[in-house]
Amino acid sequence: MARQSELAVGKSAGRDIKAEKARLDKRVHELKRRAFLTPTEQIELTQLKKQKLILKDQLAS
Repeated sequence: MARQSELAVGKSAGRDIKAEKARLDKRVHELKRRAFLTPTEQIELTQLKKQKLILKDQLAS
């Protein structure tokens, strides 16, 4: 019974991670479509890419 509960939590966490990754993907896409990024936006883009990699690693484990 505990195993089923763990699986349900794992699936829920996986969905949350996927939803967050989709949100980050959308924002990265928005920023990449611009012809010019401000220094603040460049920093944001770098941070978003790092966050996406972290989430990717979490999904893989």
